Amino acid sequence: MKFKNLIFLSLLLLVNNLSYAQKESTNWNGKKCAVVLTYDDALNIHLDKVIPALNAYHLKGTFYLIASRPAVIDRMEEWRAASKKGHELGNHTLYHPCDGSLPGRTWVEKENDLTNYTAARAVKEIRTANQLLKAIDGKTERTFAYPCGDLKIGDSLYYNSLKHDFVAARGVQQGFLQAKEVDLTNVNSFMEVGSTAVQMIAQIEEAEKAGSFIVLLFHGVGGEHALNVDWEEHQKLLDYLKNREKDIWVTTMVDLGTYIQNKQSH
Repeated sequence: MKFKNLIFLSLLLLVNNLSYAQKESTNWNGKKCAVVLTYDDALNIHLDKVIPALNAYHLKGTFYLIASRPAVIDRMEEWRAASKKGHELGNHTLYHPCDGSLPGRTWVEKENDLTNYTAARAVKEIRTANQLLKAIDGKTERTFAYPCGDLKIGDSLYYNSLKHDFVAARGVQQGFLQAKEVDLTNVNSFMEVGSTAVQMIAQIEEAEKAGSFIVLLFHGVGGEHALNVDWEEHQKLLDYLKNREKDIWVTTMVDLGTYIQNKQSH
């Protein structure tokens, strides 16, 4: 009798553990993993090729727009149409200022050098960019992406003055975190430069094993930027994501940020 009771208790524990594991593995909007596809710098190729490709797969992306760029100013109706399809128009500042004092930053122009900025100027320009983006998509909720991943002006974390303007801010540090561990002022991401589909899929599967999410950071896709991923490799990635849609939640940064906020508040 004792032996039978022991077997019963062991089976009960096994079922409970399996049930808990299943619950834990589907904690991203009911799926095993969340993936966010982000595209920086408002390139023509994003409108010409990337958005049509995402639409064909019924996938959503987040496009971080430099509000002063010709590809924004001259093509507002196309960005508006992209927003209506569910893509996020994110804020990548007005002029994309970066810290020109850092190694490898000789390309930074003096007027766009973050070391010449005050925090007040950065905040004002970012809010101006938000006004332009709202004029395009009519939305009040969106996310921010740090140009060059630079968080500070001198010793000041300038985003501290913008926390209530955005749902979240995307950084450039890699890592796999649980929802409650995420710092929404500096969300992890993986920059893709010359990456193959095999490499990007491996990163996604690592996130899935960790029960986490992953933000992929693209610039050029098939050209138009020195930081580029081949078009064919990007297409293979979209094929994979479409085939795994039962298990992977492909979403926008604003929707992921809102989801994480809700997780952290409970």
